[in-house]
Order: sequence, then C-alpha cells, then structure tokens
Amino acid sequence: MTPFGTRVRALRKRRGLTLSRMAADLQLTPAYLSALEHGHRSRPSWSLVQQIIDYFNLIWEDADDLRELARMSHPRVVIDTAGLSAKATLLANRMAAEIAATDESVLDKMLTALDHAEQPDKADTDQDSS
Repeated sequence: MTPFGTRVRALRKRRGLTLSRMAADLQLTPAYLSALEHGHRSRPSWSLVQQIIDYFNLIWEDADDLRELARMSHPRVVIDTAGLSAKATLLANRMAAEIAATDESVLDKMLTALDHAEQPDKADTDQDSS
C-alpha cells in the first residue's frame, strides 16, 4: 500500500462507495483503481489527483494533504547516495534490505525522527533570537 492509496481507499469506504462505482465515476477501470489503492501502480498523475480531489470535494488542507501523499507515494523508490557520506549509503542500503521486515512501531519512530530533522529545534531558534 502507498500513503496515497490508503487515503483514497479510506475516503472511498467512508463515503460508502464500491471500488467499481468510484472507478466508473472517474472513468477508470476497477483494476487500475485497485492497483492504485494497493500500490501496484506508479505515482498517480497530477490530473488524476485533481480529479479525485474534485470527486471527494476536498478543500484546503485535505486537498493539499492528498497532493503531498501522491507526491510521496512512488512504490519503487531509488535513493541516489552518490556524493553523500558512507553512513548515508549504509542507511539507504539497510533500509532497502530490511524495510519489509520492519515493525510498524519502528517505522513510526523513524518517521518521527525524520520529521524532527526537517524542523529546526524550537529551543535552538529561541536562543538564536536572544
């Protein structure tokens, strides 16, 4: 599953729609929509994402979130570590080898760590402004 596919499936089920009904409404095949939900297709096109946003009448943050999930939902990721440290290459290779066996709670911790790495520590920025 991809984050995008998981969200689309949840939206569809919350609205009581069958996969066949949604696929017909969007002029897609049920097989394609199923593959998209299960992460067996590549990242959806921008136009399909927009079509789904319109279909569910998503606005503001919900629409932005779905666009971001689509952007982050390529089921086959390539990480180019050329020019990075040996540690970065080791991490990328370990992730590739071990991701399938990694427990969901460990994945949550790793995502949280990455989220914190993206945002400067509030204490550091408060000290900088003193």
